[in-house]
Amino acid sequence: MSSPDLPHPIGDIVRYQRQVAALSLRQLATMVGISNPYLSQIEHGLRAPSQEVLHALADALGLDAEELAAPSDQVSDVVAAIQADPELTPEQQRSLTHVYQNMLVASRALRTGGAPGSNESQDSPNDE
Repeated sequence: MSSPDLPHPIGDIVRYQRQVAALSLRQLATMVGISNPYLSQIEHGLRAPSQEVLHALADALGLDAEELAAPSDQVSDVVAAIQADPELTPEQQRSLTHVYQNMLVASRALRTGGAPGSNESQDSPNDE
């Protein structure tokens, strides 16, 4: 389990990709076969998904499971610099890290031909 002051890259990426795909939390949870609260906990960094759930999330979002896990390794130098900056508050560090990781996900989606998923949503994509 992560410290509350550290970013939760997998959860941030799952939430971002769910919103890009215009899926509600309920819709993605149903697609993956998990409960709404469990998905919400993953998105908020309160629980780490099992490998099985990680693969199911990746499949539902049109990603490779490695894409969900890898960004934390790929941005570690940038995130470390953000976390080490004494001029930034913990909230600013979280915000900057979140923005940076979302930019990486968006760039990756553009390189691979656009946003993953094309499912239409009846619920709001921001449902939690």
